[in-house]
Amino acid sequence: MAEQTALPESTGSPGAITAGPPVPPGPASEARPDKPDAAVVRDALGVGIAVGLSGFAFGVTSAGSGLSLLQTCVLSLLVFTGASQFALVGALAAGGNPYTAAAGAFFLGVRNAFYGLRLSQLLALPRAVRPFAAHWVIDETTAVTLPQPTRRAARIGFTVTGLTLYVLWNLTTLLGALGAEALGDTDAWGLDAASPAVFLALLAPMLTSTTERVTAGLAVVLALTLLPVLPAGVPVLLSALAAPVVLFLMGRTKKGPGDGKGSNGTVTRRKKGERHS
Repeated sequence: MAEQTALPESTGSPGAITAGPPVPPGPASEARPDKPDAAVVRDALGVGIAVGLSGFAFGVTSAGSGLSLLQTCVLSLLVFTGASQFALVGALAAGGNPYTAAAGAFFLGVRNAFYGLRLSQLLALPRAVRPFAAHWVIDETTAVTLPQPTRRAARIGFTVTGLTLYVLWNLTTLLGALGAEALGDTDAWGLDAASPAVFLALLAPMLTSTTERVTAGLAVVLALTLLPVLPAGVPVLLSALAAPVVLFLMGRTKKGPGDGKGSNGTVTRRKKGERHS
C-alpha cells in the first residue's frame, strides 16, 4: 500500500504543492484533512470522462484536415496533448506550413515539462515508473493532482485521471476519425473548438493572481491581433511573449519610480531606531 504522507503547505503561487516531510500535528495539518479515496477517484473520473470524450472532436478534425486514420490514431497515442494536437491539425487544415504547425504544437506541449517538475516531487514515483508516468503529465492530470492533501491521494488522482483520459481519448479519436465522412463538412460543426474550450475551462480557475490574469489577457489579445496577418500557427508562438512582457512591467511597477533613492539620486538610509512617520 502506498504511504499516507501529508504534504506541507506551499509558500509559492496559489495551488502549488511541493513534496516534503510529513506535516507535524497542529493547525497546519488540520487545515487540510485527509481526503477519502472514493472522493479522489470520483473527481478524477469526472475530469477523465468529460475531457476524454472530446477526443471524438479531434478525430473528426484531424480526418477533415487530411490526415489518414493511422496518422490520426498514432498522433493521439504518442503525442497525447489535446491542445497541441488540435493546434497541429488546425494549422494544417488552414494551409499553414507543416514546420510552423509542428513548432506551434511543440511549444504548446512544452508546458507539460514544467508540470512535470512539480509533479515529480509531489508524486515521488519509483524510477522505473517515471518514463511511463511522464506520458500522462498533461493539463488535466496536473489539475486533479495538485490540490490533493496527501501523497496517496495525489497518486490516486494522477493515475485514475491519466488512465481514464488516455483510454477514452484514444478510443474516441478512432471513432471520430471513422465517423468523419458521415458527418460531412466538419467545419460546420465547430468541433475544432472543443479542446480549446476544455483547456480554457481548466485554466480559468487557476488564474488567481493579477499577474496571471494580465498575462492571459495579453496573450489572447496578441493572438487575435496577429491571426489575420500571420500564417497559421505563428500567432500562437508569438502570444507566448506576453509572459516576459508582463513580468518586466510588473517588476518595474513594484520597484517604483525612485527605486529606493532620494530626490538627489542617492540611496536613502533610515537611521537606527527611526520609525516610519
